[in-house]
Amino acid sequence: MRSHRFLALNAKGFHRVAYHEWGSADNDRVLVCVHGLARNSRDFDDIARALSRDYRVVCPDIVGRGHSDWLPEGVPYQINQYLQDMTALIARLDVPDIDWLGTSMGGIIGMCLAAQPQTPIRRLVLNDIGAFVSSRALQRIGLYVGKTAEFSDLDAVEAYYREVYAAYRGISDKQWRHLAQHGSRELPSGEWVLNYDPVIGDYTRASSSEDIDLWPVWRQVRCPQMLMWGENSDVLDQETVAGMRAECESLTVNPWPGIGHAPSLMEPEQVQTVVDWLRNHRDRGR
Repeated sequence: MRSHRFLALNAKGFHRVAYHEWGSADNDRVLVCVHGLARNSRDFDDIARALSRDYRVVCPDIVGRGHSDWLPEGVPYQINQYLQDMTALIARLDVPDIDWLGTSMGGIIGMCLAAQPQTPIRRLVLNDIGAFVSSRALQRIGLYVGKTAEFSDLDAVEAYYREVYAAYRGISDKQWRHLAQHGSRELPSGEWVLNYDPVIGDYTRASSSEDIDLWPVWRQVRCPQMLMWGENSDVLDQETVAGMRAECESLTVNPWPGIGHAPSLMEPEQVQTVVDWLRNHRDRGR
């Protein structure tokens, strides 16, 4: 794994965006993997290793998360900022096209980029996110994002993750520890906190009174797509999946029974599903 940072622009100046990559730096096949709202780039370590012979796998920390800078006070955490930052990342990679894997928020970013004219995105994997998200789901997410207190140690962080991320219950103890280690940081006091800007939660709650209607955006996506769907998810409900299937017969849908929002993409079967689809669609969309 190699780690890098680049400068991106916000309304009050520059900030640094961190990203990690696996595979040959000379490989012009690039897969960009983007995490969810309160997550970070290290969620994709398992998939990155599995695909590192096929791709140069690039996993950014979206601004305000992981090793990326936090935005200045008063600059909102919103989709336009993320699109701008990821456009800068794509330009830095200097390749003619990319594939995109996005979990939840990362899928929304990918969808918005893939819908643009002359988009560089040639294949799109959406993990538990689709053309519509209800305000009810946003309000549920707002109950925990940015509201956590300090933790006494890393064990307490891990216990919190095991409670909040019920959809990840199939991962190993080692993987839970991995999530805790990379999703938190130790303060000088010896206490631990989650490693993202808590202001993100404020913006989430402020916008949770309205549904997110992405149908007009999604309908503009022309590249091959696969949808990973936790069948118990409240972020991607059955009605939305059925509507997407009806409008796009070529859409590949992989349902995961008994799993809510969102599949971890850390369980071997889930990793292999993504790997197989990308390999089988390798020459489509170019």
